[in-house]
Amino acid sequence: MSAARALDDLAALAVPAPAPASPAESGPLKRDLVAGLEKGLAVIEAFDQERPRLTISEVAARTGLTRAAARRYLLTLTHLGFVSQDRKMFALTPKVLRLGQSYMHSARLPRIVEPELHKLAYALKEASSAGVLDGNDVICIAATSAGRVVSPTRPPGTRVPAHCSGNGRVLLSAMPQAEVDAWIARQELAALTPHTIVHPERLRIEIARARSLGYACIDQELELGLRTVAVPLKNYRGDVVAAMNISVHASRMSMDQLVEHCLPPLLQAQAHLRMLL
Repeated sequence: MSAARALDDLAALAVPAPAPASPAESGPLKRDLVAGLEKGLAVIEAFDQERPRLTISEVAARTGLTRAAARRYLLTLTHLGFVSQDRKMFALTPKVLRLGQSYMHSARLPRIVEPELHKLAYALKEASSAGVLDGNDVICIAATSAGRVVSPTRPPGTRVPAHCSGNGRVLLSAMPQAEVDAWIARQELAALTPHTIVHPERLRIEIARARSLGYACIDQELELGLRTVAVPLKNYRGDVVAAMNISVHASRMSMDQLVEHCLPPLLQAQAHLRMLL
């Protein structure tokens, strides 16, 4: 079989798009939403690693707010202690961490997944993490490392691009094909390493491959020297709610060895968690 035919066969594995959702399923009515809360959260999200300090004008440009509105939101957040001000510059304060801590302390998913990650990491002496899809990225909700450090620690709350991460690939493979196509069309597929897949059609095929196999393998696409195998985590109804992976250093394990050595215990953890989620 030619390589082109093989790729076509994989692409054909994509699941047909479901029927369009009814208006009742498309989301809440606009009159039921609190626009002020939405805009306030957008102001918080305007700050990131590249721009930790912003002026009023910069916040307005990043959020689409008027300068007057951006000023009011910044002053309100400053009054509440979530933002600090130094002359014309604003920055987030550590109090913002309360928002993330509220999730970590109250959500069932991290509490259930974390013990299983520890068992995997200490049994295999490798790093393990779990994450959920959020827009273009995967957010880590739990992580642990035992024995060997394969990359800089990515604590809960860390975001990585979904298109080149193991957890991201399996989470995307759980989506209907129409949603996958729309997701890919919105992306600027950045090459984090020379191995990163940035061609939309190749990415579409890799997502179809993950859907067919039930797991995804990433060979140094996210980070040089990092190989990962990931599986989706399903609840008792069969809905995919997260993803979980094992990561190893490329110098110690080939991709075939990674699948042979790490996939079986990963699948066992997947089956165990399905009874709990």
